[in-house]
Formats: sequence, structure tokens, C-alpha cells
Amino acid sequence: MSCKNAYLALRLQGPLQSWGFDSQYNRRNTGLFPTKSAIAGMCCAALGFPRGGEREETFLASFGTVRMMAIAIPRPGVKTPLPVRRLQDYHTVQNTRRAKGTINSDCVLTRRQYLMDAAFGVVLEGNSKFLVEIANALANPKWGIWLGRKSCVPSVPVVAGVAEDRGEALKLLIGSKNLESFTRQVEVADFADGQDSISDAPISFAIERRLHCTPRRVRTLQGVERL
Repeated sequence: MSCKNAYLALRLQGPLQSWGFDSQYNRRNTGLFPTKSAIAGMCCAALGFPRGGEREETFLASFGTVRMMAIAIPRPGVKTPLPVRRLQDYHTVQNTRRAKGTINSDCVLTRRQYLMDAAFGVVLEGNSKFLVEIANALANPKWGIWLGRKSCVPSVPVVAGVAEDRGEALKLLIGSKNLESFTRQVEVADFADGQDSISDAPISFAIERRLHCTPRRVRTLQGVERL
């Protein structure tokens, strides 16, 4: 595999998105940015890797070395950009698993959050051959891909392109606009450079042992309008 790095630009846009990272059981909240675990899951689905299999394990180990930046991109409305809102949906679910491992046949109430009218650009930095493989799979996925949850279907093609440098990748997502104008979340290499740690780096998506144990250090930067 080539050691040369590249940048994969992704567009994440749809009526609903949900990026869970700190919620389980009856309350399923959404973060304000895409999680790395959700992007990894999207890639595994596109590649057709079964949950908990050896190919998934190998992929997630490689994906852990990929650096991710997510950019919040305002969606245009009639006169002003569409406001991003949180929607809370009320669910009843049957056949859930109790803590001791048995199945509960009674209805369980859950509340699940979604982002409405959100749009993001994601730039993945990593091994060129690895990212090209991901891009090809996302352009022609073997299984369905979604924006966090299966009910959140993308409304535009996800792959914007693969570029040799970050500037080219950003141009695919925000054109000639300054990156500083956009609110963004950046994965950092050094702990001191970050503001928060998010446990969203997956080890396995196997249903019986789903693990998101590795913390990822990030920094969120607010967009600044330039006069």
C-alpha cells in the first residue's frame, strides 16, 4: 500500500441526520457534528463488510489512523440560510435486551434526537490508496449508507472527490470561501491542542460487543465572518 497521503472530501446533507456519541438505552441524543464512528460505519456498509468480521476489524484499525475534520455548512433558504433544529422523536420498541441478557417482549419507550436541515463537509486525511478504496465504495455502495441512523438517507451524492492536498479538498466542499468563515470540528494529534475528548473511535460494530472505547481528541472552532 502506498504511503502517500491524500484527502477525501464528503458531503453529508439530508432532511434528517443523527450523530450519537454519548447516549444509550432510552435516550438517544445527537451531537452537532458527524462522529467518526458513524463515518466508519458508513464506509463499512459501502464496502459490504459484515459486522464483527475480520475485514471490519482490519478496516477499523486502518481507519483509526485517518484524521477527520467536519465543517458545518449553512443550507440556503429562500432569503436566509435554513436554521438547523433538533427534532425529538418518540418511539416504542419491542424485543429489547435486558441487562442480564434476556429479551424484554414489552414495549420500551425511547426518545431519539435528529438534526433537521443540516449539512456538513467532511475531510478525511490518510493513506491515498485506502481513501480511494473508500471513495469508490461510497460512490457505488454494496449496502445502504445513511447519515447516522438508517432513517437518515443522504439527499446528495456523498463523495465530493479525492484530492492531493487539503486546499483542493476544501475547495470541493466550500468553493473559494475562507475556511475560517465556517464552524468546524478538527481532530488533533496532541492532547494539549484539543478542547474535548469524544469516545467515538470504534473497535467493533458487532451487535453483541459493539465497542466505541477509544477517545478522539477534537477542537471546535467557531466561524468568523470577514468584513
